[in-house]
Amino acid sequence: MDQREKYLALLGEKYPTKQAISREIINLNAILNLPKGTEHFMSDLHGEYDAFYHIVNNCSGVIREKVKMIFDERLSESEQRELCTLIYYPREKMELLEKEGHINDDWYRMTLYQLIELARVLSSKYTRSKVRKALPADFAYIIDELIHVQKDEDDNQVVYHQKIMDTILMLQNGDEFLIALTELIKRLAVDHLHIIGDIYDRGPHADRIMDLLMQHHSVDIQWGNHDVLWMGAACGNPVCVALVVRNNIHYNSMSILENEYGISLRKLTSFASKFYGNQDLIDAAYQAISVILFKLEGQLIRRHPEYEMGDRLLLDNIDLTKGTVTIDGEVCAMTRNDFPTLFDEDRYALTPEETDVIDSLVSDFVNSTSLKRHMNFLYDCGSMYKIHNGNLLFHGCVPLDKDGNLDGISFGGKCYKGRAYLDYAEKSVRRAREGDHSAIDFMWYLWAGIKSPLSGRHIKTFERTYLDLEQYKDKTYEQRNPYYHFYDNERICNMLLREFGLYGDHCHIINGHTPVKKKDGQLPIRANGKLIVIDGGFCESYHEQTGIAGYTLIYNSHGLRLKEHQPFDSVEAAISQNADIDSGSQIVEIAEHRIMVKDSDNGKVIAEEIRDLMDLLHH
Repeated sequence: MDQREKYLALLGEKYPTKQAISREIINLNAILNLPKGTEHFMSDLHGEYDAFYHIVNNCSGVIREKVKMIFDERLSESEQRELCTLIYYPREKMELLEKEGHINDDWYRMTLYQLIELARVLSSKYTRSKVRKALPADFAYIIDELIHVQKDEDDNQVVYHQKIMDTILMLQNGDEFLIALTELIKRLAVDHLHIIGDIYDRGPHADRIMDLLMQHHSVDIQWGNHDVLWMGAACGNPVCVALVVRNNIHYNSMSILENEYGISLRKLTSFASKFYGNQDLIDAAYQAISVILFKLEGQLIRRHPEYEMGDRLLLDNIDLTKGTVTIDGEVCAMTRNDFPTLFDEDRYALTPEETDVIDSLVSDFVNSTSLKRHMNFLYDCGSMYKIHNGNLLFHGCVPLDKDGNLDGISFGGKCYKGRAYLDYAEKSVRRAREGDHSAIDFMWYLWAGIKSPLSGRHIKTFERTYLDLEQYKDKTYEQRNPYYHFYDNERICNMLLREFGLYGDHCHIINGHTPVKKKDGQLPIRANGKLIVIDGGFCESYHEQTGIAGYTLIYNSHGLRLKEHQPFDSVEAAISQNADIDSGSQIVEIAEHRIMVKDSDNGKVIAEEIRDLMDLLHH
C-alpha cells in the first residue's frame, strides 16, 4: 500500500486537479473505442532493398486499395496509378512530370485536394492528437486544418481553406507541401511494422534496408540467423566474421563490406593469390576463407562440447593424397583438394598468415562505425521473439524432439527448453554485446545448431562446399529440427502458444525462415490457421524456388489477411511507367467484431491507466 500511495502521489503531480484527471479519463476512454492500428509483418528481406523500399512506399498495396476505394468513380485506372506513383516517389515523379510539362497551378490544386482527401480517410481511425504527432513539422498546422475541414452554413471554412491553398501555390511551396502529405499518408496507412528476421545476406543492400528501418516511425525486429551472424561478427567472433565474408563472396555482394562498412578484403585476396593463385582471384579468396572458417569452427566446437557438434570436425577426415573425405563411415570424393595450409599435426591450427588475415578482418568488423550503428539498432529494436496482440512472432523455430515435445540444450548443468530457452538465447545475445566470450561463441551456435531457435538445421557448409550435390544428396541434405515436421499440427501449435502464455482461438504463430514454395503447392497458412509462414522468397535468388516474391501479413481492425507479392521490376519503371508490384490478397481470419484499441495490448495498458486515474480521482 505504501508503494501504491507513492505512485498515486506522483500521478497527482501530473494531474493536479479533478478536472485534469477527468479530462484524461475521458480522452483515454475515447481512444479505447477507436479501431486498432494496422500492423504489417514481413520477413526474410535478405538485402533486397529496391523491392522492400517499394513495398514500404506502397504499404504492401494498401495505398492502391484506398485510392481505388475513394476515387474509382472519378479517376481512370491510369490516373489512379499515376496518383499512387506520386505518393510512392513524390520527388522523382514530380521531376518527371515537370519535364513532360504536366505541372501547373491547376495540377497542384487538383492533386493536393486528392491527397488531402486520402489523408482524411486514413486519419479517421486515429485520435486527432495521434495524427498531429504524425504530421510533418513544417506543415503540421496547415495539414491539420485541411484534413479536419467541416462544411458550414456560409462555406466560411471552405473559403478559408481555399485561401490556404492559394497561398501555398503563390509562395511556390507546392512541392514540399505535396511531399509532406505523401509522407503522412504512408505513415497513417501502416501503424506498426514487424520484421521477422533475416535482413542480411544474399541481396546486395541490407545496409540500405537498415537505414530505411531506422527512419521508420514504429518498427520491431525478431532476429534471424543471418542477422545474429552479423551481430556476432560485430561482437568480434572470428567464426562469424569468416562466415559473413564467405557468404558475401558467394553471393557476389562484397561491396556491402568494402564500400558500406569499410571492411577491407585486401589481406584476404593477397593471401589467396599467394596460396591459391592457380585460379580466379574471387574463387581463390572463397577457398581461402572457407578453409579458415572450417579451422575456426573446429576450434570453437572443441571449446564447447555441450554443443554436441563433434560430427562437424571433418578436416581430420580428409585424405589429402586421395582427395577424399570420410563422412559417416563412407569415403566420399571431393570436388577440390587444394589445402596448402592444412597440416597433419593439427588440422585446426591457423598458419601465421591465416591468423593475420582473420585478425585484420575481425578488427575491421569490430571498429566499423557504420556497422556498429546498424548492429546497435538491431539490438535496441530486436529480440528473439515477440508476443503482440495475441500473436507469437519468431524467425525460426521452438526446438522439439522427435515426439513433438519441447527440446533444448544444457548449459551449466541446466537444460533450457521452450520459452526459457529462447529467453536464455536472448540474454546470451545481449551478453555478447557486453563482451562475454562464451556468449560471443554462442552467436555462432545460433547460426549453425540444429537445436538453435534461429536455425533449426543441421548446417553442412563443409559438405556443400566440397561434395557433388547430386552424387552425395544424403550427405549434403541439411536435416531440419522436428519443429518443421510438427508445425502443420494444430495441437502442437496450440501447445507452443500456451508455452508463451497465449490462449484462445485467435492466437497465431507467425514465422519466417523457411521459404513457402507456392509453385510446388505449399501453403503459408498451416495448422488450421494457427501458424502462418510469411517467408515467400522476397530475395530475387528465391523467386524461381517459390514462384512468388514475398508476403506481407496485414492485421487491421477487420482481421488478418495475407498479401502475396509478384516480382518487382525497378524503381525506374515504377516512376516512368507507373508500374507497381502486383499483390494478391487472401483472407486469413475475419474478426467477429471490429477490433478496437481496447482489444489490443496497448488497450490493456490504457485500461490500467484509467483504473489508476479513477483511484486518484476518489483518493
